[in-house]
Amino acid sequence: MAGLVERFGKTGFAALTSLIWALPMAAWAGSADLTPIDTTAYPRIALGVGVVMLIVWLVLISRLGHIQASGRPHRLDLARMSASEKRWTLALAAFVTGLIAWLNGAATVDLRPLGAAVQSGKPGPILFGVTLAGFLVIMLAGIWISWRRSGQAFQRRRSSALLE
Repeated sequence: MAGLVERFGKTGFAALTSLIWALPMAAWAGSADLTPIDTTAYPRIALGVGVVMLIVWLVLISRLGHIQASGRPHRLDLARMSASEKRWTLALAAFVTGLIAWLNGAATVDLRPLGAAVQSGKPGPILFGVTLAGFLVIMLAGIWISWRRSGQAFQRRRSSALLE
């Protein structure tokens, strides 16, 4: 645990380890939607795993205060981030969230009726399909741009810390 805190910082460690409960909870939410249709979905199992892992994560976070992190710059060190780095990191989180929402919708919605409507040449479904594709392109471009800008802001902060 101390090695991960040293590598990612306390905020980065908390964010990274939150995936141990967030992913099972997302699986629970997705399978709970499908339960009336798909009899092979077992949302209670995913919920149980998610709750157990949430408890494990809370125990990890409670012990995080006892671990000392070095003074070197960490990527997700909110207290030391410049305003530009915070802004680009927030933009990155927003675009990633938008992409996850798009993927969740694509995974849980039956798109066959949309495909049939687009093939029939109706303008409304075509516009909707183009809008969905445009949203995906915007989220991917936003992730790419904000990842690069956030990284550049971190490199500026890290190089200024090395000069001090």
